Amino acid sequence: MAEYMRLRQICLVAPQLAPVIADISAIMGLDVCYRDGNVAKYGLENALLPVDTILLEVVAPFQPGPGTAAGRFIEKTGGRGGYMAIFACEDPDARGAKANAMGVRTANVITHAPYHGVQLHPRDCRAAFIEFNHTDGSDDILGPYPPAGPDWQKSIRKDTTLSLTEVEMQSPEPEGLAAHWGRIIGIPADGPVVKLPNNTFRFVKGDSEIMSGLTFKVVDKAKVLEAAKARGCAVKGDEFLLSGVTFKLTA
Repeated sequence: MAEYMRLRQICLVAPQLAPVIADISAIMGLDVCYRDGNVAKYGLENALLPVDTILLEVVAPFQPGPGTAAGRFIEKTGGRGGYMAIFACEDPDARGAKANAMGVRTANVITHAPYHGVQLHPRDCRAAFIEFNHTDGSDDILGPYPPAGPDWQKSIRKDTTLSLTEVEMQSPEPEGLAAHWGRIIGIPADGPVVKLPNNTFRFVKGDSEIMSGLTFKVVDKAKVLEAAKARGCAVKGDEFLLSGVTFKLTA
C-alpha cells in the first residue's frame, strides 16, 4: 500500500460535554454524527461533528478529577489546549514503531476491526496526543471510519462552516516543536509549518506547549462571530475561545 498521511480528526476536551457541543453546533453550524460508546471504558463520553472530511471530536470525563487521562489533562492545563491530533495513514503500527525508535512511547493501541489505531504518549509527543490509524477501505477520505459512526458522511454540512484548514500549536520553541512533530508524522517541517495534504499545522511562540487554535473557513464570518457572542464567547477580531482553543475564522 502506498504511504500517505492526512489529518483525520481533532479531539478537544471539556469538563462537561453537552454545553460545548451545543455551542459548537449553534455557532459553527455543525451536526453531531456519532457518540461512541466505546470511550466509556476510559471514563469518558464524546461526540463527533464532521467539518467537511475532518472530524471534530469533544470528549469529557464522566467525573471530574484525575481519574481519567482527560481529567488529568484538564487539571494540568486548566482546560487550555486541544487534546489529540489523529492522522489516517497506511500502517499505524509501522508509523508507531518509527516513533518508538525516536523515543516516543506508545500509550495505547485500539483495534475495532476494520479500524486500528496507535496512540503515542503526549509527554513524548509534546503539546498533545498523536494517534495514527487506518480503516480498511478508508483510502477514500469519504469512506468508512468507525469512530465517527456508520453514516458520518450524511452529517456533513456546509451552509456555515466549509472546512478546517489549520491547526495552531504553541511552544516557547515553535520551530523545535514543528521539527519534532514533523519527524513523528513523517512530513519534514518547513520552519514553523508542517503541511499535510488536507491541513496545515502552524507552530507559534507561546509560554507553554499546547494545541492552541483551529482555523475554519466559513461562509460568513460576521454571522459566525455574532453567533459566538450570542453564546457568551469572548470574541476578539475574527476569533473566539471555545473548549480551550481559539477558533479562528477565514472566508
